[in-house]
Amino acid sequence: MSFTFRCLDAAADAPLLHSWVTRPYASFWGMLNASVEDVVEEYSKIQSSGHHHALLGIDDGVPAFLMEEYLPVSSPLNSVYAVQPGDIGMHLLVAPPQGMPRPGFTADVMESVLDRLFQKPGVERVVVEPDARNTNIHVLNARLGFEPAGEVTLPDKQALLSFCTRESFHSARAARSLTPKRQSTQEASL
Repeated sequence: MSFTFRCLDAAADAPLLHSWVTRPYASFWGMLNASVEDVVEEYSKIQSSGHHHALLGIDDGVPAFLMEEYLPVSSPLNSVYAVQPGDIGMHLLVAPPQGMPRPGFTADVMESVLDRLFQKPGVERVVVEPDARNTNIHVLNARLGFEPAGEVTLPDKQALLSFCTRESFHSARAARSLTPKRQSTQEASL
């Protein structure tokens, strides 16, 4: 599966993002009660920060997911673990399915995002900090090579800090290519 990426336009894309982040499946995104204006404000801050950037993932011309990349050294993570050179942070939100869910779609999205991040010069490790209660994403993260480092307290949540090295990603990708695609119950609800 091949996805393309484009820079998020905070104002123009806000109605679309709003339709994603206010659905129950996106509760861990923390914007269930956000207005369109709240979405514009949040993503305007992200896009102008200089250390945090949002992209839309496009599948056959249709926005299919939101990807954020950030520098952990410039985030609250800097106070909860020893940031290493080559670390990059990532957030991911997959759009609600249009029609029938596609087996393996969310894992394909995550693999594409990780591949993009590891192609960046100097990136050696991807860092994620999903809500500790979000067991569905923990399963997907593990499938793609992330290893949990433990729970950490962040300003907005109790998170499971996890790391994916270039080597663990390539091993997980190779293993995944040998496994027939099927949709797990966890992936269906991401």
